[in-house]
Amino acid sequence: MDETSDEPPTSAVLLDNCHFSQVVFNNVEKFYVPGGDVTCYYTLTQNIVPRGKDWVGIFRVGWKTTREYYTFMWAPLPSDIHSDAAVQQQIQFKAYYLPKDDEYYQFCYVDQDGVVRGASVPFQFRAETEDDILVVTTQGEVEEIELQNKNLHKENEELKASCASLQKQNIDLQEELKKTQELQNSLESLRSNTEKLELELNSLKKENKHLKELDACREAELHRLKEQIQNVTSDKERLETRLKTALDHMDQLQSQVLNYEKEVEHLSHMDHDKTEQLESLKEENRQLRMTRTQQQQNVNLMKELEEQKRLFQILQAKKNEADEENQKLREENDGLLRHLSQASEVSPFSVVSQAQASVPAPEVGGLLFGNPYCAAGANLGAGAADVASIRKCPMCDEVFPEDIETSQYEAHVQSHLLECPLCSETFEKSNKQVFDDHIFCHGLE
Repeated sequence: MDETSDEPPTSAVLLDNCHFSQVVFNNVEKFYVPGGDVTCYYTLTQNIVPRGKDWVGIFRVGWKTTREYYTFMWAPLPSDIHSDAAVQQQIQFKAYYLPKDDEYYQFCYVDQDGVVRGASVPFQFRAETEDDILVVTTQGEVEEIELQNKNLHKENEELKASCASLQKQNIDLQEELKKTQELQNSLESLRSNTEKLELELNSLKKENKHLKELDACREAELHRLKEQIQNVTSDKERLETRLKTALDHMDQLQSQVLNYEKEVEHLSHMDHDKTEQLESLKEENRQLRMTRTQQQQNVNLMKELEEQKRLFQILQAKKNEADEENQKLREENDGLLRHLSQASEVSPFSVVSQAQASVPAPEVGGLLFGNPYCAAGANLGAGAADVASIRKCPMCDEVFPEDIETSQYEAHVQSHLLECPLCSETFEKSNKQVFDDHIFCHGLE
């Protein structure tokens, strides 16, 4: 059954199961003129309760199910749905949706379950013809027709009474049919329930058989579990005994632990005191070590100071001797230079010979580092050709040409020496330790 808003609810219920007397259609014409709207009048009896999906359809005569409607309109709900009295209703079909042929049709009221609750007499959609025009007859025929009408009226009253009786019987039969249908539905339901119960019974039988098999397995499992329970019980008793023994032993251990904790606390206090004493002793020891180290350093410094003083005295003596020797050499050098300048006008070679004969070689060994200017006097006797053209470094024995300037030669010799910034005493660079000691001695003065 389709219950959407576009299609009415229908069913495949046959005509034998329909109740045509619950809705009565009134003032149904024999024919309706095509192209005009059609108004359908009907009465809802007290045997029907209208619902929101009830509808009125136009069916072609000879229909079998409610699905064969030509067109339909939703049936409006009355203002009082639960009224016990009959309710007059009407509905209008638009001409556009009406049939265009001259077949016989009828109105049918269908509830939302798709069951027909009432049907009208057949009618046609065609124009008015001459056969439908009233024919005027004579007075005798009128009297005869009136007599016939009276008889027909009498028969009509009898038929109405009979119809009322038949309608009552029909209502009773409808109620009995309804009860029969309910019983039949109940019977069908019982049959379906019986079939379901039989299926369930078969299923339960199979399940019972399966459960019996499972029961046998479970009995064996239960026996095995009982044995396991007995074993577990014996194990439990044994473990309880062991647990009791262990608890007693644990109580003893706890008492021992308490005693140990007390001892540990006492020892901790003692250790704290010992630690404080140790820290105090460490501090005293550190102070003693510092004092001893300072004393040792003072002793070492005194020794070094005495050694430095002794070295200073030795160096000072050597310095004095070197100063005296240097002074002598300067005086001799000045004399030689004066002799050379006086003899330069006679002959350079004769001056060299006189200088070689008259000037003794200076004793360089008397100086601490030697005289840097003694090389000039020492080399005067090397030969007449080499005296004026060769100069030799007393530190590295490097030979210089004749045309080298005296300032360059002295700068070279000075590069091998270290000069004291305090007393202008010179030392060889190879003896830097002596130079450092000399400076240190100045610092002690």
